[in-house]
This record gives sequence, C-alpha cells and structure tokens, in this order.
Amino acid sequence: MKRDIVVIGGYGQVGQVVCRELGALYPGKVYAAGRSYSKAKRFSDATGGNVLPLQLDVNERLPAAVFREAALVVMCLDVRHTGVVQACVDHGVDYIDITADYSAMASIEKLRAAESTVVLSVGLAPGITNMLVKRGKQKLDTVLQADIYVLLGLGEAHGRAAIEWTLDNLAADFSVVEQGAARQTASFSEGKKTRFPDPFGRRTAYRFNFSDQHVIPRTLHIPAVSTRLCFDSALVTHAAAGLKRAGIDRLLARPSIRAKALDLWGAVRWGTERFAAKADVFGQLNGRPALYEGSASGVQEAHATGQVAAYVAQRLVSERHPFGIFHIEELFQPEALFAGLKEAVSLEERIVVHE
Repeated sequence: MKRDIVVIGGYGQVGQVVCRELGALYPGKVYAAGRSYSKAKRFSDATGGNVLPLQLDVNERLPAAVFREAALVVMCLDVRHTGVVQACVDHGVDYIDITADYSAMASIEKLRAAESTVVLSVGLAPGITNMLVKRGKQKLDTVLQADIYVLLGLGEAHGRAAIEWTLDNLAADFSVVEQGAARQTASFSEGKKTRFPDPFGRRTAYRFNFSDQHVIPRTLHIPAVSTRLCFDSALVTHAAAGLKRAGIDRLLARPSIRAKALDLWGAVRWGTERFAAKADVFGQLNGRPALYEGSASGVQEAHATGQVAAYVAQRLVSERHPFGIFHIEELFQPEALFAGLKEAVSLEERIVVHE
C-alpha cells in the first residue's frame, strides 16, 4: 500500500509546519519537496531525518516515480496551473491545496477525481473561516447571512508570493453573490465593524477577495456571505482604505511602483505576529432572531495554516474518504478540527438571541 506524503514547498514557512507535524507521526515517509535540493536537505537534517528531501519543480512534468509510492501530495505553493493536481488524480493520489486564490480553486473544481480525494480551502482564510461558519450553522436553526472577518498581523514574515497576492488583491474589484444576485464590489471598500477577541477589540474591516465567500454559499447553502480584512495596526488598515479610495490600483499597475511596494512590505515589520478570524452568522434559534459569533485567534498565521493542512493530511492518510473534489467544510467537522488545533488556536464562541 502506498504510504509516502509529498509536501511541495515543504521547506517554506507553511510547508515546514506540515512536514514537522507529519514527520513526527510518519517518520521517513514524509518528503519536503521543492526546486532546491540543498534547502530540502538542510531542513531534512534539522528534523533528524524524520522528513526526507526531494527535488521537484512544479513547472515541469513530475517524475512518475513520485506517484508510485505517494499516497498524498500537499501543495504549499501558490500555483496557478492544474498540472500537479491533474497528475495526482490521474494516478489516484490524494491532494491538499492551501491556496486562497479563488480562480485557482475554480480551475481545480473542474477536474474529475475518480479515484482520489482532493481537499481545498485548507488554511486560515479559507479553512478556519469556513469551519467557523459551519459551526454557526450547526448552532442555529436557520441561517440567513454570514459575515467573515480576518485580522492579520503585520509583524509576521511572509513569503514574497503571499505578499504579492495580498497586494494584487488590495487593488482588485471582484464579484460577490448576495441573495442569489451577483454584484461587483471593490477590495478595501464597504467597511464594517466587528469585535475581535482580546487584545484587538472592536475594529473596522474591509471587503477582500478571499475565496471562502465564493465557496460557502454553495457548500453550506447560505444565501449571503462576505469576507472582510483588517490588520493588527488600525492605522495601516485605515491607510490602506484611504489609498484604495485615492486610486492605488492605478499606481500599482506600474511595474516599478508595484516592485517597490512589494519590497517595502517584505522588509518592514509594521505590527505583531498575531492573527484572528471571526464569523458572525445571522439566523434564527427557537423562532427568534439570533447571532452566532465564533472567533479563532493565535500567533503566526503561517503556523496555523500548516496545522490545518497537517490535520487534514492525517485524516486523509488514516481514514477512508469519498473520492472527488471537496472543500474542508464538506468532509470534516468543526468540533474535531478545533480540538486538533487547540495548541495553536484559541476558540471563542457565543450566541446572542434577540427578543
């Protein structure tokens, strides 16, 4: 029986978390894969050999040998093409993807996984956010709307690809579906207040094109879902909204300005490493209007994302699951996930019932 787990981007920030968690459970069966064998080997040595090195380039055809022993591939890189996941489903290999980009997800959703299980929306947002909304739906009798809020710490070091994705989406317009009708909105517009867990308190967050708001209406059958973003620095959050109103999208279209913005964001630590995700789920309970508020917070978003991916990977390796392409909330239960993340994430919940 195939047992190996290949983590592509395995020596990166998220990939290292996934590899260390799985390497402790399955020593010698987990591979940290990437273009640089030397980086993979240094990381392997740091794990005492629990994780093994593997040289792979996702932009090239993967060697057939990878699929002879691999039971699971975990993608920890932002890849805009479906070549790797297509190869996995062709060889009956399970696949996990941590991407937050909805266009990439939509491409994967079009594939047919006849003999493998593909899990998307694995991470903080999407991922933990999807499960908070599912938790709210389980607690209420009916659900009419879900508002998701994500707070990111600007003191955390992120890879250039993650910074690039955030900056590009800061300037983007996108489509949302509300009550069955599509409409256009803009990133960092339509500010809305919510209360995050301590030490953040009440903050204003702004529309942002995370994929969860596109997926959850279909998977959890909720007619209106929105996702908003803010940073641990309220000053930087409001500055970003102001720059959006001033036309930052036009400036970022210039390659030289975009490159300088990327360099600045990557070089300067503007805040802390703390993060928080929150879901306000509106509906009814016992015939009365009700609000479920669920939040998950911790330190280092990359660590939390890796923990979620490791949890899903362990479940796929140790249990039988249906074949096909799924989002995390379609296969797993929030209570079990948050119990598995209790060392990395603090969960707070309450339900407010109105007369």
